[in-house]
Amino acid sequence: MKKTTIFRAAFFFVFIPLFVMSGFTSCTSQEIRTAQAEEYFSIGMAYYELGKFNDAEVWFNRARAADKTMVASDYNLGRIAFETRRYADAAKYFESVLALDSDNVMALKAAAYSRIKNGDLEKAEALYDRVLALVPESADDGYNYALVLYGLEKYENCEEVLNNYPFSLEEKPSSILLFARAQKAQNKVEAVDSYAKWLVVHTGAANPQGLYEYGQVLEDAGLFARAIEQYREAIKALTKDTEDLKKANLMFEEARLLLTADPDNDEGMTAFKNAVDEGFSDTEAFEELILDSSISNDKKTELRKIFDNREKEKDTEETETTEATEATEASDGVQ
Repeated sequence: MKKTTIFRAAFFFVFIPLFVMSGFTSCTSQEIRTAQAEEYFSIGMAYYELGKFNDAEVWFNRARAADKTMVASDYNLGRIAFETRRYADAAKYFESVLALDSDNVMALKAAAYSRIKNGDLEKAEALYDRVLALVPESADDGYNYALVLYGLEKYENCEEVLNNYPFSLEEKPSSILLFARAQKAQNKVEAVDSYAKWLVVHTGAANPQGLYEYGQVLEDAGLFARAIEQYREAIKALTKDTEDLKKANLMFEEARLLLTADPDNDEGMTAFKNAVDEGFSDTEAFEELILDSSISNDKKTELRKIFDNREKEKDTEETETTEATEATEASDGVQ
């Protein structure tokens, strides 16, 4: 929202200049304050355009003090707060504009997005309700609204909103993926086709999270070979572990499915060893795997040996590291 001219109708100001005609016309105190506010606002905008937000904020606040009806200052103070990641403050400024102009679409959008960034999804939902009542054709706002609904775990509503924008569900990867996720959360088998469509339309950088989710819905649908393929694609796409996704865990998912869907195939055992070597150490997930009746007792014994040996090696490495650190510290102390 880098526009410098915002809502001309809402922020239109009338200035009465001083001039001499056949007599002398004096300014009222309100006219003087309005003129001062306009001057302060102009200085604030100049600083804003230069990226000097602290200085701009000072002058916008002066404009507000000089003329309380000058909501353009509040809007721009909101922009500064947003740029400086003070999202709660940004929302309050934008909402102060709405207090005077409840149908101001740009202020509604700005307030809603600020609430998303601040994590206040309930207020964001209410704001997007108002946005889409005014501009129902806006696919971008529809997507943001659906994203909020998804975050609130209103998956059916999320799917319903996205269905209002069929073009986006044909052309826009982000909308298709969100649509698929909403279906997945409702355990709908249609999610398989939606993820498949996303994979075709998505042409950007590889998305390991999306590929992993696609593997999950394929597995839930009993399409094990295709699921394994997607797990492998996700492993290749994940170049660096994230907070939600780790390579070792993805490798375990591949191994788990190989071991349970095709128990006679030795690929599963190899894949499991590779996952453990990569760092897989989720005891709960491992114990759940061991309980699976499709895996023979001999294989379960071998799996436990691989897993337990890795845990022992990990404990040994940690002990050696601790001892080496203590030895270094003791040596430094002697010196």
